[in-house]
Amino acid sequence: MPRKRTITFAESAVKDLEAIRNWYVDQQVPAVGERLLREIISQVERLADFPESGRVVPEFGIMNLREIIYSPFRIVYRHDKSRVRIVRVWRSERLLKMP
Repeated sequence: MPRKRTITFAESAVKDLEAIRNWYVDQQVPAVGERLLREIISQVERLADFPESGRVVPEFGIMNLREIIYSPFRIVYRHDKSRVRIVRVWRSERLLKMP
């Protein structure tokens, strides 16, 4: 049986989650933001067992750079044999660009 992978968050992903929360606070519906964050984290948790369940990010075509589409968000992550690293959590209409 494959080993569970550790899930970590890049600083960029943490900032994305904070921005999502803050946007809903600014819209005066903080409960909606909190619910969405819980749902995003729930989507991420499955990656510990199923890291290849997301699709390859079409902009790059790199096999270990994948994403989960959880409308309206793209949860972008890298994975290897021991870890899943959440890289970004963006609105799904945004295209990824290399820095």
